[in-house]
Amino acid sequence: MNRFIDYFLFRPTYLNKKKLIQQLDGKSIFITGASSGIGEQLAYELADIRCHLILVARRGEKLEEIKRDIELKSATVSIFQADLRVEEEMEQFLRFLHSLPDGLDVVVNNAGLSIKRSIFQSLDRMHDFTRTMAINYYAPVRILLSTIPLLQKNQGHIINVSTINTVLAPVPYFAAYQASKTAFDVWLRSIDPELRNKGISTTSIYLPLVKTPMIQPTAAYQNAPALSSKFAARIICKSLYTNKKKIQPWWLMFGQMISIFKRSFWDFTKSSDKRGL
Repeated sequence: MNRFIDYFLFRPTYLNKKKLIQQLDGKSIFITGASSGIGEQLAYELADIRCHLILVARRGEKLEEIKRDIELKSATVSIFQADLRVEEEMEQFLRFLHSLPDGLDVVVNNAGLSIKRSIFQSLDRMHDFTRTMAINYYAPVRILLSTIPLLQKNQGHIINVSTINTVLAPVPYFAAYQASKTAFDVWLRSIDPELRNKGISTTSIYLPLVKTPMIQPTAAYQNAPALSSKFAARIICKSLYTNKKKIQPWWLMFGQMISIFKRSFWDFTKSSDKRGL
């Protein structure tokens, strides 16, 4: 039954490998959060293309392993271990990025942090909000402020791996995650017209739940319908040559209507209870 639901919700993505190879041949692609989950799978999907993969993540040993695997194939790989929430490490990484000889063609903003917690359990945990904002909003903004000139020079492409939560009605327990992901989503869409005028394209990919290490601490997600990391990586690959401005599940429009209805019904029910109706 679960397999049928997954197939119904997550239709297979046809990937035109010839177009992908033509688009990325000789290009430099930078991926954040590249040591696991979607970022790792994306790197492996691009391994057979003659391109330069620039991978950054916190786990240096895993990056070394990925580099060894991929360099047996066609791509070349540069890796950098960094926690992008740490100012000094961010500065070192940006210097490294600007030192690369071939510039930059594609930025894939994939790194993220999710927290599920009641607001009443967060009253003395301001760091829940600062750390989600640090990686989901401030880090990608900082990276793009530094790399937009590089992307402009090469008529580059920015891909933001976002979540359907940013376009659905907000839900309880995920305030820190939803607010931080929405902040960057709005920021990127706000600057998109300016970027396009300078030859830089943007793609926002609104993914549903994906089976990655990030969801493992949440027990409720273990049996929920979810994309595989490989499937999500193929969606990103396709966006690299289709250059669509927005990619989302076919059923998201219906999900938006249901989420708004549920939230409105919940608010109406609560207000009725308070009035004794």
